[in-house]
Amino acid sequence: MVQKGPRPLVLCGPSGSGKSTLLKRLLKEFPDRFGFTVSHTTRAPRPGEKDGVHYHFTNKDDMTAAIKKGEFIETATFSGNMYGTSKNAVDQVRRTGKVCVLDIEIEGVKQVKQTDLDPLLVFVMPPSIEELERRLRSRNTEQEEALKKRLETAQQEIEFGQQPGNFHIIILNDNLDKAYTELCKFLEQNVPDKKALRAL
Repeated sequence: MVQKGPRPLVLCGPSGSGKSTLLKRLLKEFPDRFGFTVSHTTRAPRPGEKDGVHYHFTNKDDMTAAIKKGEFIETATFSGNMYGTSKNAVDQVRRTGKVCVLDIEIEGVKQVKQTDLDPLLVFVMPPSIEELERRLRSRNTEQEEALKKRLETAQQEIEFGQQPGNFHIIILNDNLDKAYTELCKFLEQNVPDKKALRAL
């Protein structure tokens, strides 16, 4: 289906859980070991976001056509926008020999589990819904209605994340340094090339 390579790493968690911060830290510390898979989205870029770096920004017609052609490993609709990981995006990372990292939603996780990728599945848990709401409000990037939808979705995501068997590990992000250390320990135990991860 896709190019063979190291077992991919999937990071999942509600918006505001801190998974993107953990991911950035991992990629910065180990740029030669991990590679980020750039997803597609139909939402508009936020301030500072660059096409091809943060996302491949596209439109619904083009993305729907690509999905019908079978070009995506996983897709999901979130807050009225489409998101997805293309086979090509995963191949680009795996060809380099790096561990391919996917930052995807719950629906995407369900789909990826049906493929032959056999990913390492990590769920990043916020300390509480109240703290999650505080983090999202502090971003000041969304209208009240969109924020409420995100919180409703977050509740469903947390319920799915806590169900036994859905993820290999659940990391509670109540302290970023502690959460990052926990992520690194998990990777040290599960990524075959231990020498490349000795700094962990």
